[in-house]
Amino acid sequence: MHYSLILEGEELWLLADKAIYWPARRCLLIADAHFGKASAYRSLGQPVPQGTTAANLERLDRLLSAYACDQMIFLGDFLHGPGSHASGTLGALRAWRERHSGLVMTLIRGNHDKRAGDPPADLRIEVVPEPLLMGPFALQHEPHAHRSHHVLAGHVHPVYRLRGKGRQSLRLPCYQIGTQISLLPAFGAFTGGYAVEQGNDRRIFVIGDHDVWPIA
Repeated sequence: MHYSLILEGEELWLLADKAIYWPARRCLLIADAHFGKASAYRSLGQPVPQGTTAANLERLDRLLSAYACDQMIFLGDFLHGPGSHASGTLGALRAWRERHSGLVMTLIRGNHDKRAGDPPADLRIEVVPEPLLMGPFALQHEPHAHRSHHVLAGHVHPVYRLRGKGRQSLRLPCYQIGTQISLLPAFGAFTGGYAVEQGNDRRIFVIGDHDVWPIA
């Protein structure tokens, strides 16, 4: 349940669970997890559902069970905001980290990380500025072109609108693969989306029915 493509000479798997697996590096790339977003909203008095952090961590557990992985890289926005430091959110993250104590984790600091602050030190997540250069790729949060490397980024939360008959349409999370910049969908379950379009310089791969589908 993934779509395999060759980008800059490297095989990447676009996963239906809104992450990229890089087999040669045994690495998972995750964009815009926004852990603690619901708790941050609740701290402001907004009536939003509970359990989003647990659900996102369960999805990460499934990915780590399914794919041989030595490293996980978060492309920014690990925590949503200052309210994400709630004890329940951090407790769940600490328990999850303990289950994967041997995994190397890196966070490329995004705009929400600057507001939320870095993850607590006991989560053992190395925090670095963008870009993080790996092979032919510049791993970033912001989708700004790099002078020498193909950019893999988050931040935008791309979605694509599938249009049916009449007024029927469906917005689906997607990958946008460009000639210089490619976008990952937001991993977090409690996130919005920005509509993107197919073009001569970019391809769209939508996520639906537990699979990844290229838009012709």
